[in-house]
Amino acid sequence: MALIKPIFLTGSVTGLVLGFFLKGVQLFTGEGVYTLLLNVDFIPVINQVRWPEWIEFFFHLIVSFFIAAGFFNILPKIKRPYVTASLLTIPAVLLYFPLSALAHKPVPEINDLQAFGWWAAGHILYALILGLGGQKFKREA
Repeated sequence: MALIKPIFLTGSVTGLVLGFFLKGVQLFTGEGVYTLLLNVDFIPVINQVRWPEWIEFFFHLIVSFFIAAGFFNILPKIKRPYVTASLLTIPAVLLYFPLSALAHKPVPEINDLQAFGWWAAGHILYALILGLGGQKFKREA
């Protein structure tokens, strides 16, 4: 029960920062990395509805809460917040490739290295903030 506050706060902040970062990148560069982040058009059942952007963003935040929950449950075993955050975030960086391949709507091509670089940068930022949340949690524990 004591983990609910750090999971909610860290999951919210990391998810918001990643989302706003990729939205800014998409607005300024034209690379569809924010569209890729929110894309759910390849998920059965969910893809039957044309969701508004805020609902798709909420789906993204739910994923961020699950990552934060995993992070705070693994952290006591590894005891190194930035290592733990990196271990959980590296798979998200690599998700660029299957997400690009599975998408039906226009998203960056699987071989678009500039888009992948922005995607990776956003997720590295996510890992840093997740690790920072872990540092704060360790100090409070």
